[in-house]
Amino acid sequence: MIKVLFVCLGNICRSPLAEAIFNHKIQALGLSRKFKSDSAGTSDYHIGELPDERSIKCANRKGLTITHRGRQVNRTDFRDFNYIIAMDDNNLRNLNNLKIKYNFPEKDIFLMRDFVAGWEGLPVPDPYYGGEEGFDEIFQILDESIESFLTKIKEVHQLYA
Repeated sequence: MIKVLFVCLGNICRSPLAEAIFNHKIQALGLSRKFKSDSAGTSDYHIGELPDERSIKCANRKGLTITHRGRQVNRTDFRDFNYIIAMDDNNLRNLNNLKIKYNFPEKDIFLMRDFVAGWEGLPVPDPYYGGEEGFDEIFQILDESIESFLTKIKEVHQLYA
């Protein structure tokens, strides 16, 4: 089983939306039994909370459901997940510091938009301080990034529906 963890700061906006999009796509491809996904935050601000209501509304408008509860990245995530994907440079930096602290120096951490040609190095913007339109924008960014990510890992792992 291939395990994927999406990570943002508080685990209430971007990463739970990425998890929902990813789960929807793998289900549509008939690959649900080959993957496990989760999301987490680098901070402890929202542990146990539901995602931001704007993330939930955005997902619902697209026909997706989010049931995730906020959690913080922990040591076992570095052992258990094949792919850890950060939403921006701050998350990436925090995750790289944690992998050293937890003694997983060989673990690769990826930036979400690095899977789309021409978007390498760009962040998935944090929509928290904006309006609902920001959530629609990140949905589009995540949708395209996850589509490219899936294309890559299906190729790498030789997966076919």
